[in-house]
Amino acid sequence: MSEIELTDVEARVLGALVEKELTTPDYYPLTLNALRAACNQSSNRDPVVSYDEATVNAGIEGLREKRLVRWVKEARSRSSKYRHDLESVPGLSVPERSVVAVLLLRGAQTAGELRIRTERYHEFPGLESVDHVLDQLARQDEPITEKLPRRPGQKEARWRLLWTLNSGETGEVASPVAATPESRHVPNEPSLAEQVARLEARVARLERELGLD
Repeated sequence: MSEIELTDVEARVLGALVEKELTTPDYYPLTLNALRAACNQSSNRDPVVSYDEATVNAGIEGLREKRLVRWVKEARSRSSKYRHDLESVPGLSVPERSVVAVLLLRGAQTAGELRIRTERYHEFPGLESVDHVLDQLARQDEPITEKLPRRPGQKEARWRLLWTLNSGETGEVASPVAATPESRHVPNEPSLAEQVARLEARVARLERELGLD
């Protein structure tokens, strides 16, 4: 079992920070307001929450105590900003951080779902590469991921993050604010935002291959 144990709020805050580091580096680190907005966004989140500033602050403080988040002061900015400190976890590469972030933000998922949902973070060449990352995370001295028993009727087994205190089931993470009706979708069906993000990632990849970027 991993030594890291996160509350639901801490998991959402940490996942949001890793997501923004990898997808919008120009706007990272994040101010408190930006971090709150990232936690509460309705796309790529399960469940959708509505944290207030005090709740996000509590998550930040909990993560600071665990040495997973630190605040930085930039000369050109009057506001303090926050960045994750996952570099303190040995061996977490960009592909591994990508998988960890999506598991933090959406709960247990299959390798196929993770490949789709990490396209904005990191381009995995195939499903085998996602499986490899999940296996590597599971085999660390302090395991980070765990393969769950396959559900009846499902072709793929799901993976969960051992850092979180919830049951590992997508959509069953406890939240201070109930999830909105929009968040109660079928977990295996990608949202419109995910489909658009996937298409954008593919267009960007084609442009790079054709030398158009």
